[in-house]
Amino acid sequence: MTTRRQFLKTLGASAAGLALGNLGRAFASPLTSGEWSSVKNDKVRIAYIGIGNRGEQNIDEFAKTGMVEVTALCDIDMGANHTQKVMNMYPNAKRYTDFRELFEKGSNDFDAVCASVPDHMHFPIAMLAMSNGKHIYLEKPMCRTFLEAELMMEMARKHPEIVTQVGNQGHSEGNYFQFKAWKDAGIISDVTAIAAHMNNSRRWHNYDDKMQQMPGGEPMPTSMDWDAWTGPCAYHGYSDRYHQGNWRCWYDYGMGALGDWGAHLLDTAHEFLNLGLPYEINMKYAKGHNNYFFPYSSTILFRFAARDGMPPCDVTWYDGLDNQPPLPAGYGDSEYNPDVPATNQGNTPVANLNPGKIIYGRDLTFKGGSHGSTLKIIPSANSADIVNKLPEVPKSPSNHYVNFLRACKGEEKTRSPFEINGVLSQVFCLGVIAQRLNDRLFFDTRTKQFTNNAFANAMLSGMPPRKGWEDFYKLS
Repeated sequence: MTTRRQFLKTLGASAAGLALGNLGRAFASPLTSGEWSSVKNDKVRIAYIGIGNRGEQNIDEFAKTGMVEVTALCDIDMGANHTQKVMNMYPNAKRYTDFRELFEKGSNDFDAVCASVPDHMHFPIAMLAMSNGKHIYLEKPMCRTFLEAELMMEMARKHPEIVTQVGNQGHSEGNYFQFKAWKDAGIISDVTAIAAHMNNSRRWHNYDDKMQQMPGGEPMPTSMDWDAWTGPCAYHGYSDRYHQGNWRCWYDYGMGALGDWGAHLLDTAHEFLNLGLPYEINMKYAKGHNNYFFPYSSTILFRFAARDGMPPCDVTWYDGLDNQPPLPAGYGDSEYNPDVPATNQGNTPVANLNPGKIIYGRDLTFKGGSHGSTLKIIPSANSADIVNKLPEVPKSPSNHYVNFLRACKGEEKTRSPFEINGVLSQVFCLGVIAQRLNDRLFFDTRTKQFTNNAFANAMLSGMPPRKGWEDFYKLS
């Protein structure tokens, strides 16, 4: 097992001897379950970072629990139309435009944070939250680089008293409990192949793949803090094609369709089949490949070795309008999951194949949708033969938000903590590297290094952080 110091040294990261620097205050331990009994209203004091669009949806879901007291709001554009609803909902909450100021000045006001921000800001916010002893609910994907996931998992393991939860909310719904029960009962067994597909239109499908530079230099909203939005990434001038969810299109800021939907399609298979990290990542098909934004279509093959008595497993990812996987005989209709949260991306389901997965076991084949959708055995005639063997699937005791809050109070454990979701996020990071290089890569899962591409190894840590953001990689 590669140590953190060895990993940082191998990747060429500076400052192997890590310290809090000027970012983290003296470590503040969260309340224990016993101490909660003395809290006035038994609610979790929470600060929201990112309060528009997806942030607003998460805030609404937390409000439904009746378990939170909202004490602080933080967003890089408090003057935007999309932030006004939440600001009006919580007029007494303290307001910040920079999350660093939130922790510096308001850290005593809250016990937990929910961060609903672009992918490139997940890491610094999460690390600063944990270094300040704050529980954190973090939107998926967990992070944007392999190194970031490594550091986040290490921090979470070092401080088990801190509750972490990644926002793949299906991990607290029917799919989670069914997959575990069916796997434990041997219904899902000897899985050798999985196809995951997301073939809806994406924003970057209309971009010019011949572009020679990143966009920028457009008029910026006067109320926006663009420097805080940019965070540790290389600075680009403002463009509408980065803001309001468009950041997902760009390698510099997002994780594309794989990071966006993979967390909802592959989460249970990855956890309960103990897939870990792949030894091969092969970009089988790329349409519109370029240096700046994600391909219009991608087929990525991930190959996982045999483990824990289970056979090797190939996971193939398909995205793009023209790039659907072959369907097995008896597949039937593609069912749309109405419980998928609406986004400002557009929500028209694909006519003939909605986002989902196909799981090929030794004796049975399964199809499933996204998020909390449960699996079905195909062809359906096969299920009649084993209906009496199917185990009872337990009901979820809590949705993803309640699960997080109960964990903050010491009553449950989160189902998608950094230690579990981090490895899945690293799988996506490896896939994005293959997308960007448009190549076949071989990965040593022991040393956590590529064996056939030096450029790919450099990309494990991403570009060096912008000046002033280095200390986030030194928090412990």
